[in-house]
Amino acid sequence: QVQLIESGGGLVQLGGSLTLSCSVSARTFENYLMAWFRQAPGKGREFVATITWSGNTTWYNDPVRGRFTISKDNAKNTLYLQMNNLKPEDTAVYYCNLKNPGTMYFAPGDYWGQGAQVTVSS
Repeated sequence: QVQLIESGGGLVQLGGSLTLSCSVSARTFENYLMAWFRQAPGKGREFVATITWSGNTTWYNDPVRGRFTISKDNAKNTLYLQMNNLKPEDTAVYYCNLKNPGTMYFAPGDYWGQGAQVTVSS
């Protein structure tokens, strides 16, 4: 059974930083993609960033490019999202996502974490 467990959400002021973590249950996921999505109140789920299993290639949605960094540590089976210069519009529940190989970078995969609330106050 696949489990994705997120941590690191919280309340931060405008311009602050947070790092989200996503721990993946032990299993071989070689060549899978991993991603972060978010869902703001009253809106649909939005692609944030995707990374290949090797970590060599990343994709970002325009609203976060240059401020957010996706990374992973395969030895720890952990995915990260470093978020800098946070804005009120970044307020959302952030979800970790595991995708089958070949899934488009902006599309969601089948496996989701439980979500982590990030709130940015102005």
